[in-house]
Formats: sequence, structure tokens, C-alpha cells
Amino acid sequence: MRRKVRDTASSAASAAGPFGDLPEWNLGHLYPAMTAPEVKSDLDWSEAEALAFEAAYKGTLAERLNATDAGADLAAAIRRYEALEDRLGRLASFAGLVYAGDTTDPARAKFYGDVQEKITAISSHLLFFTLELNRLDDALMDQALANPQLAHWRPWIEDLRKDKPFQLEDRIEKLFHEKAMTGRAAWNRLFDETIAALRFSIGDQKLPLEPTLNLLQDPAEARRKEAADALATTFRDNLRTFTLITNTLAKDKEISDRWRGFEDVADGRHLSNRVEREVVDALVASVTDAYPRLSHRYYKLKAKWFGRETLSHWDRNAPLPKVDTTPIPWNRARDTVLTAYAGFDRSMADVARRFFDEGWIDAPVRPGKAPGAFSHPTVPSAHPYVLVNYQGKPRDVMTLAHELGHGVHQVLAAPNGALMAPTPLTLAETASVFGEMLTFRALLEAATEPAQRKALLASKVEDMINTVVRQIAFYSYERKVHLARREGELTTDDICATWMSVQSESLGPAIELKPGYETFWAYIPHFIHSPFYVYAYAFGDCLVNSLYAVYETSSSGFAERYLAMLAAGGTRHHADLLAPFGLDARDPAFWQGGIGVLARLIDELEAMEA
Repeated sequence: MRRKVRDTASSAASAAGPFGDLPEWNLGHLYPAMTAPEVKSDLDWSEAEALAFEAAYKGTLAERLNATDAGADLAAAIRRYEALEDRLGRLASFAGLVYAGDTTDPARAKFYGDVQEKITAISSHLLFFTLELNRLDDALMDQALANPQLAHWRPWIEDLRKDKPFQLEDRIEKLFHEKAMTGRAAWNRLFDETIAALRFSIGDQKLPLEPTLNLLQDPAEARRKEAADALATTFRDNLRTFTLITNTLAKDKEISDRWRGFEDVADGRHLSNRVEREVVDALVASVTDAYPRLSHRYYKLKAKWFGRETLSHWDRNAPLPKVDTTPIPWNRARDTVLTAYAGFDRSMADVARRFFDEGWIDAPVRPGKAPGAFSHPTVPSAHPYVLVNYQGKPRDVMTLAHELGHGVHQVLAAPNGALMAPTPLTLAETASVFGEMLTFRALLEAATEPAQRKALLASKVEDMINTVVRQIAFYSYERKVHLARREGELTTDDICATWMSVQSESLGPAIELKPGYETFWAYIPHFIHSPFYVYAYAFGDCLVNSLYAVYETSSSGFAERYLAMLAAGGTRHHADLLAPFGLDARDPAFWQGGIGVLARLIDELEAMEA
């Protein structure tokens, strides 16, 4: 029997389980249902408006810029363009979220594919606009920007012009755009549907990915090993597909990069993140050099707690011996995060509370549901939605704090509009990691028992290692794969060997990578959906550590400056946003401050053993 499609209901629902009533989101705030007439009418309106917009403006922008009222005229065009982007974004968001609710449901998959196809066709009529804007004379554009109406869009226009050296002739751009549906987007969808359909044998059960990964945090080592073996067995059975997806997407990216003139494999990501390559290189070098005093040192200490010299890879995230592993009810997780947010700023907690009160969160684990967690900004005319797979672990509470940090950021940035609300990934991860830090500090202050404090510190260190060390290792792995793919197709053994070499270097000698771990690259969605995304996590974590140090020593006004930074959305460069805090990510020494926070937490854990 097919499960009822709650994602398209007009009111929020909840699913009862061992963690209490877990909320399921109400996507009716976007559209009442997949079959709702509003979906068709918005698609029809968007198509007609895109055609009318193209007829009115295509090939005319240079001439319009020479007119006396150029600023006002161009501002009106951008306003109209933004309205279309918001409407198309609403449709795309709804289709994507419905699909994320159950990627194995054929009806949802068809709806998602159909909407994507229609949006791609409609938006092809809008491609000319940004391309023509970037061909306009700089001096004439500066004159037009003197008009107050157009000046509102200055951040977007200046940001857009950074893409100018890498844009192609209009017909090629249109071809790239339309072919994406049967190219990158199709391979992304194949990955998603393959992952969602995988089942892992645990005892007499066949579990999907999320519950199986969750068992790697089980108190019983036998269960952790069983989960690791089940993961490896199923991944190994599907490596041919994952290898083909990896090879195809890496080649697809190489073709695009070559045509656009990007020199380095990650330059396209740096450009979209509006961060300089030198800044990222400094971050990567700083973290890599710190592996011995971070992950290597911590895992040696953890092995000692388990009475061993080394730990098997399935024990890396195991709970500490003799630590309470009672599942955390959903209501307690909610109250923990909201209390921590309120301790920083009441208005921040008020925004986060709306996610719980108004049906903006989908929390239960369900067959076919997208794995992991995310906060989808949707569009400024609506609101974000958060997806988690809540299973009552302390790490799940931190994941909730993380995604709500994104959600608060997205709500605060929304008034900038569809063109200027989106934030580069590097700064987008700042709000999420800051939310985690607030929650961790609140829990640590409330801890009264030494064992409880030790468990909290260890959990935070592991989260930070996963955010900083592991993500930089992922970035190094991606670089190696994409660089090697330029020389020819990679075999499954090639990819597995690259994965193992990078993981061994980053985790250190105290973690034994047993047979089967070589397959664990296969399920990481960031490699497929957002190449080189992963360094943004480390960027955000180190940045938050530095921000938090400023917060702890600030007498007043920090919360106001912080919320103003979030509210800026994508209107300002990271250097401008950090200046009020006395921070500069371009300074090579900057990253040492963030890494030092993690190192000192490990110092504190070591001191407990003295």
C-alpha cells in the first residue's frame, strides 16, 4: 500500500515514535498539492511572462543604457526579472521538497522531473538578461547606477560582473542550460534514487541508509561492526554505478570548466562562493598541517578510553564507555536549541520557534526520504523548510541546531529579495555552525558531573573534527579525483585507493581502516550535487570559533552586529561582513585561531586523564 503523500497536505502532521511526536512539514505554504491548479497557473504565468520579458528586453539593453532615464528603466527590468525568479524558485522548491519526502515514489519523481523540465524551458528565455548586462559598458553602467532605483541592485550587478570573464556566447550558454536536464541533473537524480533504494542487512532487517549509518553510534561494538559490514557489502554491490556517476560528472565539470576558462578544478566553486583561491588554499594548508595535533591526537586519546592502542573505523563515532545513551526526546531537543538561541538573542529564538510552530520542519526517518539534513531557503516570498532524520542521538540535537542556524539566516536575509538574499556557501555555513556552538556552550554550562562534561567535550570535538578535518579531507579527495579524471577515466579501484589514502592521512594511525571502508566514498551526496562544497564547512567552523571568541570578550552590541551580518544576505563580501568584528579571513594567521579552539578542547580532555 502506498504511503499517503503528507508532503502535499495543507496542514502539518506529526509521526509518533520512540522520540515523541516528530513533526512533518506543511508544504501547503508553497502549493496545496502536486495536482493543485495553482501549480499549473504559476507555470503558465511564468512561461507567458518570460516570453514577454524576452520580447521586451532582448537585444535592447545597450541602447536603453544610453537613454536619459537608463537607471530607472534598467531598475524596472531587474524588478520584473526578480519577480520571475521568485515564482520559478517557488515552483522548483516545492517540487524538490516533495521529491525529498520520498524519492522512491514514482508519482513524486515524475512530478519533480516534469517541473524541472518546464522550468528549464522557461528560464532559457531569461538567460539573455544577465549575459547582456555583463556586456554593457562599465562607464555607462556606473552612470546609470547613480539613479537611486538602480543603486538598490548595485550589490547584485557588481556580483554578477565577477562572472563576466567566464561567460560564453549566448547560444552556447543556452545549450549548456538546456542540456543540463539530460546531463548533470539526470546523473544527480540517478544518484539520489539509487541511494534511496539501497537496503542494508542488519540481522533479519533490511534498513535504508540513515538508520544504518545511525548504528555506527550504537553503544554495542558488535552492532557498529555489523552496520559497517552491511554498508560496505551494499556499497560494494553498487560501486559500478557509483563509479560511472563519478566519472561522468567529473568529466562533465571538466568540459564546462575548459569552455569557461577556469584554470583550477575548484575555481568555479571559489567564484560562486565569492572567495579567493588563496584564502581557501591557506585554510586547507592550515588544517592539513594540524592533522597530528587535532584528529590524530584525539583518536589516540579515544582509543585509550576504550582500553586499546587503535580503533576500527566503525568505532570512530562510538559513544564513550559508560556514557548515558538514552534517546533524547524531540521536545527536549527542541527546547535545548531554543533555550540556547534565546540565551544569545531573544529575536533569534523567536525566528527559530516559527519552524516548530508553523510546520516548517520534517523530522521522522521514513523509507525513501532523502538522507542527511538540510535547510532549503525556498524563496523570499515564502519561508525556509528544514529536513532532518531525527533518531534521538546527541549529534541529532546538534544537527537540529545547525539546520535552524541556516533557517534563521535565510529568514533574516529574505528581505533582500530573490536576487540578493542567497549567501555564498562559506558564509552560509557560519550561521549554522554558530547555532551549534551556542547549543554546545549552553549544554556545557549546565553540565554538573565530570563524566557528563567529558562526554559533551568529546562529542563537540568529534563534531568539530567531522566539520573541519573530515571536510578538508573530502576536499582533498575531490581534488585528486577531478585532477586524475582530466587524464582519463578512473576505475573503481582508483577511486577507492584515493579515498583510502586521504582518509588515512587525515584520521591518523589510531584509526584502523578495515576492509570495506574503501567503499565509503560512494554515499557522500556533496561530491555529486555540489563539487568542492565541503570546504565551506571548515571555513564556517573556523570562522565561528573566531567570532565566538569575539562574542565572549565583547561587552555589548555583538548580537546586533551578528544579526546584521546575517541580514545582509548576499549583498556584501566576506571581508566587509567580518570587518565590524575585527576579523579578516584573508590573513593567513586567521585560520590558526579557529584551529586553536579545537586544539584547546582536546587539551582539556587530555588534562582530565592526568
